[in-house]
Amino acid sequence: MSIPSLASLDVKGKRVFLRCDLNVPLKDGAITDDGRIRASLPTIKALIESGASIVICAHLGRPKGERKPELSLAPVAIRLSELLNREVVFAPDVVGESAVAAVASLNSGDVVLLENIRYEAAETSKDENERFALATKLASYADAYVGDGFGAVHRKHASVFETAKLLPRAAGKLIAAEVAVLQKLTMDPVRPYGVILGGAKVSDKIGVISNLLERVDVLAIGGGMLFTFLAAQGKEIGKSLVEMESIPTVKALLNRATELGVEILVPTDIVVAPAFANELASVVSADAIPVDQIGLDIGPVSSEKFAEVIKKCHTVFWNGPMGVFEFSKFAAGTKAIAQALTEVDGLAVVGGGDSAAAVRALGFTDSQFGYISTGGGASLEYLEGKELPGLTALQS
Repeated sequence: MSIPSLASLDVKGKRVFLRCDLNVPLKDGAITDDGRIRASLPTIKALIESGASIVICAHLGRPKGERKPELSLAPVAIRLSELLNREVVFAPDVVGESAVAAVASLNSGDVVLLENIRYEAAETSKDENERFALATKLASYADAYVGDGFGAVHRKHASVFETAKLLPRAAGKLIAAEVAVLQKLTMDPVRPYGVILGGAKVSDKIGVISNLLERVDVLAIGGGMLFTFLAAQGKEIGKSLVEMESIPTVKALLNRATELGVEILVPTDIVVAPAFANELASVVSADAIPVDQIGLDIGPVSSEKFAEVIKKCHTVFWNGPMGVFEFSKFAAGTKAIAQALTEVDGLAVVGGGDSAAAVRALGFTDSQFGYISTGGGASLEYLEGKELPGLTALQS
């Protein structure tokens, strides 16, 4: 894949349209994890130092073409200003008068952040003409395009795909780093190679499991998806989450893993509760989950076993928490996995999304890991072997 680097783009004295991923979690209007904003800083600073002015475009949540105040990027503009130690002008629309005026007033080194691009229905439209019309307006703001929103490259959206094709273009530092890490995970990784997958739905991970089975040595399963694996093995799962329609596929994957000699780790003990709440936690065998209980984390024996196997690997990819880490009584499994990754002698990758939020919420710092991805869904689709529109649009 030949994607022009940021260094290949002459931006001195020019306006750059920069597609970032600033899709940060908010609570009561406050940013609870600014990891994605921080991940965008190297590219923004490099463009400023090169003498460019910058029009930043990003999304937040899924407003589906409607202006939802709770999904405004205004708090992001404030935080970005703090981190850059310079004013970031916030335009309260995308293609309206305020945006046009803010862009027109840019001088070298200035930065403007447009309002949530997904307020524009055309951004995510399935109609190519609608997307192209929006892309044309966005492209009129700039002389060049830099794609740096890795968390959105698996989407064929106007600001990610069509706009890139209308201007001289390059990948930002974040996308370049993400692709480099993913290539290490898919092209001759240093063995032993372990993958830990969690999260709620096994259906979201089947493609990844299928594509990685012939590359990995061990695959550990946690999160809500583990109960579909237990059900496929004929075990009682109580009131736990299960995708019945995925059981035949899971059985086939388990058989395929056996044929390939890949070790599949499924928890042998589970932390359960009578309801989805941070109370009344107890540990039971995975062979004996009571019918009136919900599994909400992997148990201590399984946590120890998973950690032991992970620390022996030289390449590790982890996507998806082991349990409901937001509840203190069901966070131990996720914390054990995170701790094990910090002790890996080799490349340990935290695969974005909830995993990245979890490690920070549990007190870990980014520097303790080999790499923390910003794009859970994009990382998974890359590892699944899918073509990512946002990357193909950047190609020479």
